[in-house]
Amino acid sequence: MKLFSGSISTLENALNYSSLKQKVISQNIANVDTPNYKAKDASFKASFDEALGRSLSANRTDLRHIEFKQHPVSQARITSQNNVQYNHNGNSVDLDKEMTDLAENQIYHNAVIERISGKFNSLQSVIRGGK
Repeated sequence: MKLFSGSISTLENALNYSSLKQKVISQNIANVDTPNYKAKDASFKASFDEALGRSLSANRTDLRHIEFKQHPVSQARITSQNNVQYNHNGNSVDLDKEMTDLAENQIYHNAVIERISGKFNSLQSVIRGGK
């Protein structure tokens, strides 16, 4: 039996994405003065769009049934920005952008943590019988 119809695993994937994004941003900030370092970005959008394009069909026993579509769990992709240069040494890290991305990712992470905490609190309440 699936608890919360898969929402826990979806939130887990969101936390994994947030963790990966944090690592990429940290690498970029750590290499802000490294010559010829190209900034990286973790993007889930490309994988998500690719997954939306694919669908599986199932055997429908009645035309009134909704068509079955299964979208596999997509992974975030890490890409480099090779055609951009912000510093005289060939480095493409924009520190202001990285700090903005860091703050945005922290807000996203906190929101997902609050949501998963709410799911577990609901489960705990059900286990206690609403007490």
